[in-house]
Amino acid sequence: MAALVAEFLFDLVRALVGSWLRQAAVAICAWLDMKIHSCAARFVVGGLLGIAAFFLIPVIAGLLGL
Repeated sequence: MAALVAEFLFDLVRALVGSWLRQAAVAICAWLDMKIHSCAARFVVGGLLGIAAFFLIPVIAGLLGL
């Protein structure tokens, strides 16, 4: 029974945090899109954000125990 409750809580937290992170990412990207005007600069910033996400997502997932 405890395992069932724990799974339910993990799913609930994952859903809440995932939705919050998605909304935050969309807001940040919309703000950043208005600030960067050059196409080359968008590629550079996008590449840097992609590299950061490539390394940070596994770290965050490991900390959350996913």
